[in-house]
Amino acid sequence: MTEAARYVPLPARGLIAVAGEEARAFLQGLITNDIEKANASQAIYAALLSPQGKFLHDFIIAAHGDALLLDCEKVRLGDLGRRLAAYKLRAKISLADATDDYVIAAVLGPASADRLGLSAEAGAAVVFGGGVVFRDPRNAALGGRAILPAAVGFAPLEAAGLSAAPFEAYERLRLSLGVPDGSRDMTIDKATLLENNFEALNGVDFSKGCYVGQELTARTKYRGLVKRRLMPVRAEGPLPPPGTVLMQDGKEAGEMKSGLGDLGLALIRLDRMEAASETPFMADGVRLRPLGESAGR
Repeated sequence: MTEAARYVPLPARGLIAVAGEEARAFLQGLITNDIEKANASQAIYAALLSPQGKFLHDFIIAAHGDALLLDCEKVRLGDLGRRLAAYKLRAKISLADATDDYVIAAVLGPASADRLGLSAEAGAAVVFGGGVVFRDPRNAALGGRAILPAAVGFAPLEAAGLSAAPFEAYERLRLSLGVPDGSRDMTIDKATLLENNFEALNGVDFSKGCYVGQELTARTKYRGLVKRRLMPVRAEGPLPPPGTVLMQDGKEAGEMKSGLGDLGLALIRLDRMEAASETPFMADGVRLRPLGESAGR
């Protein structure tokens, strides 16, 4: 049976529009990915780090018209805007909250991609419905993303034969693929990118020029300093809440992050994974079974 063509509204996402003749040069010196990869046919995933290389914000960037749209956490949009403005100085750019101008949706299933004219490559983008649709640049298995003018809403998706689906459909897919959801899964000013699968999720370009926080990210990769990794887990009972410590044989082994139902994410010490098949991970008395080592693998 062909999987139904569906879309999931994402009201928790916001948009910052970066425009102006120096917009690309401005972002290139700040973000973890190569902004030159973002164009009318390609969206990218990236992060803004502290000077010490710790996570501050992550976002998807899509080019639309003369602007670069940063799809980010809506509740933290103001903080991201202020941090970007602090680097603006005399750069010939504009920063604007474009959240009210658009609606954002996840697009699920192969049938949806076919109806929207999306190719299979992560990040592949096309103009659609007065906005833009693209394969999720983090992992093509996540499906697609649509950024459409608020004036038309989701009508172009429905006209293409897609029907609305509950948020849980997208959330469980995200969790099963080990994809972090911003500050829900990554502690602000503490988390490091490679522990949270950014390389596997196409969020870091190791060959671009310098950016804020580059030194720690590069050192972590080339010296093999990743000691923990975010990965999906399944609970054999009530899912422990975020922040719950994972234990293995009486020793701390990780920490719970976001979850839904019996499926969640946990940041797990890699040196504890070898014994996972024989000695279970426990959190609040609930046994947890890791489902994989990382996103995109």
